[in-house]
Amino acid sequence: MAESNQEGARMSEDEMMTHLKNALDRMTETVRIYHFKAGDPGNMFDGLAEKTLATFGGLAKKLSVETLALDDPRAAEWGVERAPTLVFSPDRYRIKWLGAPVGEEGRTLVEMLFILGFGQSGLSDQSTKMLEKLDGERAVKVFVSPTCPYCPQQAINAVRAAVARPDAVSVELIDIQANPDLADRYEAQSVPMSFADDALIGMGAQSEEIFIQSMIAFEEKRVFIPDIEGERIETDLLIVGGGPAGLTAAIYAKRAGLETALVEKGMLGGQVATTPVVENYPGFTSVGGKALVDIMVTHAMEYARIFQGEEVVAIKPGTPIEVTTSRRVFTAKSLLLATGATHRRLGAPGEERLSGRGVSYCATCDGPLFKGRRVIMVGGGNSAVTEALYLFHMGVDVTLAHRRDTLRAQEYLVKSLTDNAIPVLWNSRVSEIRGKERVESALIEDTRTGKTRTMATDGVFIAIGYSPTTDLAEKIGVTLTPEGYIQRDARHRTNIPGIYSAGDAEGGYKQIVTAAGQGAEAAMSIFEDLINPYWKRARK
Repeated sequence: MAESNQEGARMSEDEMMTHLKNALDRMTETVRIYHFKAGDPGNMFDGLAEKTLATFGGLAKKLSVETLALDDPRAAEWGVERAPTLVFSPDRYRIKWLGAPVGEEGRTLVEMLFILGFGQSGLSDQSTKMLEKLDGERAVKVFVSPTCPYCPQQAINAVRAAVARPDAVSVELIDIQANPDLADRYEAQSVPMSFADDALIGMGAQSEEIFIQSMIAFEEKRVFIPDIEGERIETDLLIVGGGPAGLTAAIYAKRAGLETALVEKGMLGGQVATTPVVENYPGFTSVGGKALVDIMVTHAMEYARIFQGEEVVAIKPGTPIEVTTSRRVFTAKSLLLATGATHRRLGAPGEERLSGRGVSYCATCDGPLFKGRRVIMVGGGNSAVTEALYLFHMGVDVTLAHRRDTLRAQEYLVKSLTDNAIPVLWNSRVSEIRGKERVESALIEDTRTGKTRTMATDGVFIAIGYSPTTDLAEKIGVTLTPEGYIQRDARHRTNIPGIYSAGDAEGGYKQIVTAAGQGAEAAMSIFEDLINPYWKRARK
């Protein structure tokens, strides 16, 4: 049976590579990749880069790969100082990759090949207009990691800018695992992290328009007000949010016959995409969070139109409901808010100031930079223990800090914690995070006695639950519960006719399967209500 499964996986991979080859064979522009290699047998990343490029090198007629030594004259000409470094079509662009495109970065490489191979940036009209006004040059650095599912979005933002304005924008994608010294120099202890001419312009993945705006301004921008003149899309149902609830709702709504569109400003999959391991999701004893997300997204894309990287900036309830995003306007008969939740903050002094400088909310994204270093994992639930185990097996010296004397995590996770001798600070609260430029220590308070002590640490990872993302709901007058969740009835209807909710924004059990079930329920309610609107029945 195992051999049969492996054969099936190989066949699936072969089919995928054939599909990719057919797509790349349609490229209209020649893409030349120069791989600068150190020649050091001990350089693991050199070997990984060589292996990956060997796979891609023969996929398309207009794609060529050439391996060069660091002492080749072209290294100095193109500003290459370390290996491995990949230089892309230097006759047209100024794009370099410092590292090996493996893991999540493999997705970045594939998308890059399409952008470069067709010579089209793919930027939105809004971004193009802003970039046309760019005066002067921008040297962009984006720090990424093979384990970070958020990183491809930010890396591609930078690549698109470099293709749209090759005269003004140069890009370096820097793998923190292959270049830890550069990560330390720029204090990039959380990825993705972006700089323009060494000025910090982004911590975390940004929407394309906000990235361009930040790059131009040499500072991180958080709000983008679009100048909408273009496309208007009419649909039966618009879903805001691309997590398990939103994706499942998209499948069920379309199967019920509703024209369905979904918008997601960030990464599809939500919190699941950054979960190292998902245990006991039906059909999987154990599965990587990102792998599960990929399955969900692929399924949903067969049914609904998905608009990723678009932020909703305004909602106007009515008949129809009008929703403005950063790129277009939707008019919909119904709206589903599946906006999920965000990581809850400690609220401790130093937390915000040192965020991205040793304070992290994603072990999957940032863990590799802390190999061999000491960190504190704050929390006592499933997420905290799972991430502590993930860091431990990665080679991080991790200690769990929990404010109570027992953990809330499931028994098998607690047993794994004990079996691996991961120390736990019981009845302990991190009351302050200290450090000048990066995390150096944490003040630990005993919750029983109030006594404090200082503990040296290189990082503080925080997993203490989530807060609902309900700002859009609140702005349009949707009633919230005292705890800040969306208030809805048994059919996921909010107090505003035609507007529904599903998933973690509603509260309840924070489980993937629960969110998916709520998405399915909401979709069926919407289908039935559009046939026979309950708000019209209520008037009779």
